[in-house]
This record gives sequence, structure tokens and C-alpha cells, in this order.
Amino acid sequence: MNVTHYMQGQPCWVELATHDWYSAKGFYQALFQWHPDDMPMPEGHYTMLQIDGDDIAAMYQMPKEMASLPTHWELYFAVDDVAETVKAIQHAGGEIIAGPHAVGDSGKMAVCRDPEGARFSIWQAIEHIGIKRTFEPNTLCWVEYMCRNVGVSKNFYCQVLGFDTESVDMSEVGVAEYVQWLVAKQAVGGMMEMTEEFGDMPSHWMLYFSVDDCDMMAQKAEELGGKVCVPPTDIPDVGRFAVIDDPQGGTFSIIKLSLPVANG
Repeated sequence: MNVTHYMQGQPCWVELATHDWYSAKGFYQALFQWHPDDMPMPEGHYTMLQIDGDDIAAMYQMPKEMASLPTHWELYFAVDDVAETVKAIQHAGGEIIAGPHAVGDSGKMAVCRDPEGARFSIWQAIEHIGIKRTFEPNTLCWVEYMCRNVGVSKNFYCQVLGFDTESVDMSEVGVAEYVQWLVAKQAVGGMMEMTEEFGDMPSHWMLYFSVDDCDMMAQKAEELGGKVCVPPTDIPDVGRFAVIDDPQGGTFSIIKLSLPVANG
């Protein structure tokens, strides 16, 4: 599905911040058939990842000042006004890590941290809206917040991004409470509280990329040097998913949705 506009609160962009840009580029190019469009920058490499010329995601080599951070995927939410959203984040107990600042003529952004410590970014588009395709094979289709306190997190994100919420019964897969994030009555993501089995894992946003065959893609990821953290697993009435670490440790999920996914 082609995308031409994002509303306030919709996930609109994803970036891989990696310690090995060259190897990461090869992994994702082979796994998802993304075409890399390298954009040399003074501080390092920035690569747009594309399908048929449409931007799907990006990756960059982390600079020295980010050396303490592990390789990770970064999630951006569309906002109507970065400056006003920054104020809302700070008022709701969040923190601004970087920005707000302009990214050339593309847009304005800020990197943020919520009250539980999870990173996310906000994006006010000017010439670049973000992801140009979604709900197609090898594109972003869902984002999920894994937290320690559903109530606190629900209040924060509803305040700063304007989400509505809806609870969904997922007791069949052992989830006590699953909350969907709604924008204009459409679900754009979800949230669940981490249980003891997650250990001391910090709160975080998880990205889900749609695939045609979960089992085949999980096996392919392993063959390319990745690690399957959660093997292909069925979620009734939703799909079959797996959680994967890329060779540098960047974590993401893949899912074969139960409902048909467009092929272009």
C-alpha cells in the first residue's frame, strides 16, 4: 500500500543505528530484498533502504558518542508540530535526548525518552513523509510497546501523541492485558506489560515487518548470521511471528499476517 501522508501519532519512519554499517546493510539487503541507497555524510554513512525506489527504512553507522548504545532500531512517530510535542513530552514526564532540530528540507525531529526509559523519536514532515509503503511484504506493519506499567505508559503516550486505546483479549496466548493504540479509530500498534520471563529487559518499542513466510524468513535470517530469539509462533486470528536479532544484535520481529497482504 502506497503512503502519501501520516497523521499525528502514526508510526512513520524506522532507522537502524548500528556499529557495523557495512555488514548490517548486507544482512537486510539479503533478508528483505531492500535496495540500499547510500548517502555519504561528514559524520559517517546513512543509507536509505528501498523497494522499487520507495523509502522503506534507513540505517546509519553510530558515531563515537553513541558507542555505549547497542545496535538498535529507532522508531519515529508523525507529529503536526515538533515544538509543541516536545513541550507535551516534558510535561508528561518524558525527556528530550536530542533536538528538536531541522533535517535539511526533509523535516524536523527530536529524539525522546519516555518515563520508563524507552527511546522513540518524533517527526514533523516537510519534504519527506517517511515510509512510502506499508502492509506489503518486507515493510513495517505494526509497532509494539513492551513496558513495566501499562497504566503509566498508556497515560504518557495518549497525552503526547494523542492516541486512543482499546483493550483486546489475548489471554489465549498468556497476555493478561493487551492494549491497542488507535489513530482515527485505526489500530497502529499495541502495548503489553512484560512478565517475569522477560527478566531485566528494559522497556522498548518492537518493530514488526510483514513477510510472506515466517518460517522461511526466520531460517534465512539464521543462515545470514542472525539469531532467532523467539521461534515462529502462531497468534490466533493475527498471524505467525518470530523475533530475530540481526548479526550486530539489533532486534526486530517478522510476521505472516492472517489477513492477506497486498503485493504492490
